[in-house]
Amino acid sequence: MPIIVNLDVMLARRKMQSKELCEILGITPANLSILKTGKAKAIRFTTLEAICEALDCQPGDIIEYKKE
Repeated sequence: MPIIVNLDVMLARRKMQSKELCEILGITPANLSILKTGKAKAIRFTTLEAICEALDCQPGDIIEYKKE
């Protein structure tokens, strides 16, 4: 898949655990795992906004496009 999700990278840079991000976002660890592994088919802008706010980053820090 040409869309790469760098959520693990941002979590590591911010020294934040997935569990803490789940609590901030109000989502289950299973749903966060789906996002982190790139298996999500879509992401709501409100969720993306909340992730960016929690990690103090831009959407491009989390999601990138690489041509196959």
